[in-house]
Amino acid sequence: MSQASIVAHIPALRRYARALTGDVWAADDLVQDTLERACSRWRLWLAGTDLRAWLFTVMHNLFISQVRQDQRRAEIMQPVDIDDVAHELQAPGAALGITIDLQRCLLRLPMDQRAVLLLVTLEDMSYAEVAKVVGVPIGTVMSRLARARDRMRELMQEPKGAAGRTAPVLRRLK
Repeated sequence: MSQASIVAHIPALRRYARALTGDVWAADDLVQDTLERACSRWRLWLAGTDLRAWLFTVMHNLFISQVRQDQRRAEIMQPVDIDDVAHELQAPGAALGITIDLQRCLLRLPMDQRAVLLLVTLEDMSYAEVAKVVGVPIGTVMSRLARARDRMRELMQEPKGAAGRTAPVLRRLK
């Protein structure tokens, strides 16, 4: 494994990390951690195998570990749902609306569905490559992808401000 071969994959790693985390700073930290882990454990990579898939596997496993750590911390702290405080935030310009909605919807997907959706659509990986990266059978990848796409359609069609709310209760008048 040469330095040039790893460097060639950094843009794709950054793109995936940013879409996965939804935060520029967290994405950069995840890429940095991935590169450190890859360099410190380069002997685990088998020469002749797909370096890209190996790097994405390292990143995916690091992200899963970080999410689990965050969940343990969240048991102590009370998180705030962005949709609950949306009325307090300044509205972005109209041009950013769809991008922000897409990112908001992506972040509302379960982590396993979001990872598969991003690897297939953003990184253009095959189902077999995604299965190898996330460590599940190809059928599970296909199922998660279908559920993620369905959920994204639902979320993108949901009227603004309706997230997390139930339909109003109707009363019968006589």
